[in-house]
Amino acid sequence: MTYSEIRKNEEVLAFIKKGNANLGAMGFTDHSEAHSGLVAERAAEILKKFGYPEKDIELVKIAGFMHDIGNAVNRSHHAEYGALLANDILKKTDLPLEDRVQIVSAIGLHDESTGGATDPISAALIIADKTDVRRSRVREKNKATFDKHDRVNYAVTDTKLKINVEKRVISLNLQIDPKICSMYEYFEIFLGRMMMCKRAAEVLEASFKLTVNGAKVL
Repeated sequence: MTYSEIRKNEEVLAFIKKGNANLGAMGFTDHSEAHSGLVAERAAEILKKFGYPEKDIELVKIAGFMHDIGNAVNRSHHAEYGALLANDILKKTDLPLEDRVQIVSAIGLHDESTGGATDPISAALIIADKTDVRRSRVREKNKATFDKHDRVNYAVTDTKLKINVEKRVISLNLQIDPKICSMYEYFEIFLGRMMMCKRAAEVLEASFKLTVNGAKVL
């Protein structure tokens, strides 16, 4: 079982589609195949730049693409539901047991309410997921109906994730329009996620830095 095969798996795609539809009905930002693919590729890039083996890179891509399938069951505890669904799907493949357990564990640990990084694969997945902050994740709707999550994402006009291999620093650089979202609102939503990234970076023996409008804030 490879990442390319997982991206075409009918069950995985169906769960991503339903999970995204559920969250759309509840007013949450985009959690479509586009988000899943971005997280998979970003997590892989983090491990690749820090010199982790190809096997770990392949596993984190699979975990990244599948990480949000639990939203098809419920937004609450979606990481745990997603881990159980992933285990059921991957059992039907030729993936070795050890690799399946690694993927399932990373998925189950990725949410800030109950999880946290325990190894490089879960760490890279967490950082990739939590740094996907961008205007295009806001669904099309009347701006007057935006909730604080919408405003925060819509206010981000530019996002760059940079990895300094020599200094072992992972930096998230955001440009935020303060007329749309105040810094207070941003941190109200994202402080927990950014602290989770900080701890995940430490698992990778790196540090995590957040810069907003040119000023270092974490």
